[in-house]
Amino acid sequence: MELKEKLIASFMAFEENVDVDADLHGIRTLAIKNFEDKGFPTKKEESWKYTSLNTILKNDFSVFPKKENAIEFKEVKKFFLNDLDTYKVIFIDGIFSSYLSSTTHDGLDVCLMSSALTKPKYKMIIDTFFNQVASKEESLTTLNTAFANEGAYINIPKSKVVEKPIEIIYFSTGNEAALMVQPRNLIIVGENAHVQIIERHQSLNENPVLTNSVTEIFAQKRAIVDYYKIQNDLQSSNLIDNTYIAQKQESRVAVHTFSFGGNITRNNLNFYHQGERIDSTLKGITIIGDKQHVDHYTLVQHATPNCESHQNYKTILNDSATGVFNGKIFVEKEAQKTDAFQQNNNILLSDKATINAKPQLEIFADDVKCSHGCTIGQLDESAMFYMQQRGIPKKEAKALLMYAFTSEVTSSIKIPELKIKIAKIIATKLGVNLGFDL
Repeated sequence: MELKEKLIASFMAFEENVDVDADLHGIRTLAIKNFEDKGFPTKKEESWKYTSLNTILKNDFSVFPKKENAIEFKEVKKFFLNDLDTYKVIFIDGIFSSYLSSTTHDGLDVCLMSSALTKPKYKMIIDTFFNQVASKEESLTTLNTAFANEGAYINIPKSKVVEKPIEIIYFSTGNEAALMVQPRNLIIVGENAHVQIIERHQSLNENPVLTNSVTEIFAQKRAIVDYYKIQNDLQSSNLIDNTYIAQKQESRVAVHTFSFGGNITRNNLNFYHQGERIDSTLKGITIIGDKQHVDHYTLVQHATPNCESHQNYKTILNDSATGVFNGKIFVEKEAQKTDAFQQNNNILLSDKATINAKPQLEIFADDVKCSHGCTIGQLDESAMFYMQQRGIPKKEAKALLMYAFTSEVTSSIKIPELKIKIAKIIATKLGVNLGFDL
């Protein structure tokens, strides 16, 4: 049975096992109907023209884990931000792990989506926020909505500055021959509140995994959200990450995406402005080789005046790796005084590496400042020669140039311990010990 048919057949059984009210039942039913009509995206769709899921879908994925699996902390310690005390929301094969999590939060409302979706005390919040900014047309987002049950629910109250970062980590044990998981996160950051969140999906063995994740983030007036995605998984894993962000007046949201591992990774990052003097930041670093594939699809919808957005994505490709950057800035007629910037720089280290870049501007306002730029090239040979002339070996010179290339993104990481961790991952990917203080 093909995966699409398996998912549709499993929907009725899933609905019978979740305790949901009539409203959510209606949302799920419409969502699965959309997926049934559209199926998995193909390269015939403009937004997916450079990414094919065909090789992934040949796997016989289990769509529900058969049992809860335990993991000892020592087995996964290296995946945490151990140099810093953090709140932790941890899942194993899609199931919450109370053992690895730390969910006692002073003044925070942090729980599971399964609780938020079913408990009466959350009904008003779910009615107000759940599935309100996520696409109701994009087939993989609606597939996630149809099966939405588990994930992280985070509600930061008004004027709360969260003292410690929140880590959301999804581990896949590989105890299934092949597993598909669909986490759903809902994050609400109240007026004048501030939070830092780190998200990671991590496989623990080489069995195939397909993760179809959806995260909705609501930043209320003057809220500040710093969101970091670490994608450094095994090459048997595949990630489709759909993130939808709604920003109110004077809010500031920054999303940094670090794509280093995995087989096929697709990041759909969508920002929607719902007030004036909003600031949106989208930054990313991709360093891949072999036959890895990373696709960044971004949208910033400027719908209100006096707002800013800043996009900066750096890509380094080796071997037969493929990168995609499809960035769209949409400026509506009412969005006067918009300041939107988009930059995408790419380095190809191999003749077989491929980058597909498609920056887009659609502007319907007449008083704006918008720009985009894209470069594709190789390392600067004159800079390499200059460094070697001063006694720096070729391999180290090459790594230093590539590290400098990424520093424009890493310099804006606001968590020092995370900045060090990312720097070490980059050094490992470049195959050198950079030999300086990070």
